[in-house]
Amino acid sequence: MIFKKFLFLYFLSCVSISFAQKVTEVSESEMGKTDVPYAVIENVPVYPGCDGNGNQELKQCMSTKISEFVSLHFNMKKIEALDLPPRIYRTAVQFKINKEGKVVDVRARAEHPEIENEAVRVVSNLPQMQPGKQRGEAVGVLYSLPIIFKVEPPKKVDKKGKKRKRKN
Repeated sequence: MIFKKFLFLYFLSCVSISFAQKVTEVSESEMGKTDVPYAVIENVPVYPGCDGNGNQELKQCMSTKISEFVSLHFNMKKIEALDLPPRIYRTAVQFKINKEGKVVDVRARAEHPEIENEAVRVVSNLPQMQPGKQRGEAVGVLYSLPIIFKVEPPKKVDKKGKKRKRKN
C-alpha cells in the first residue's frame, strides 16, 4: 500500500512537471481574452499554503500540493471494486484555474468511465487558489495533470484468515 502511494505520488509529480502543452502565438490584444497555458504563464496561480520567490518555487510547490491532494482524495476503493487487471493505469486530466482562482472545466481521459469520473471528482474539489497573471492581469490558466496509479494483484488469504506474503 505504501509502495503504491509512493509510486502514485512519484509519477504524478514527475509527469505533472514535465507535461508539455502546445503554445500558440497570441497577439497582445487577444491575451486578455484568452486562457494561458501553465507552462508559459508569467505569474503562476498560487496554491493555498505555497509561497516562494519566483515562478519555479511556486510551480514546484503547486505540483507537490496538487499531487498530495489527489493522492489523499482519489478513492482507490472505487477503482479496486472495478476488478481491473493488475497493471499501471494512466488518466489525463485537464482543467482551468479561472480569473477568480477556481478550478473549472475539468475533463479527464481514461480507459474506464469510472476512472474518468473519479479523476474529475477529485480535481473539481481542489481548493480555490490565487489566480495566475499575465501582464499584470488575472487570466485563466490551463493545467494538465496526469494521474497514474497501479492496481496490484489480490493478496492470497490462507485458511486461518491471515494474509500470506507473496514470494517474488
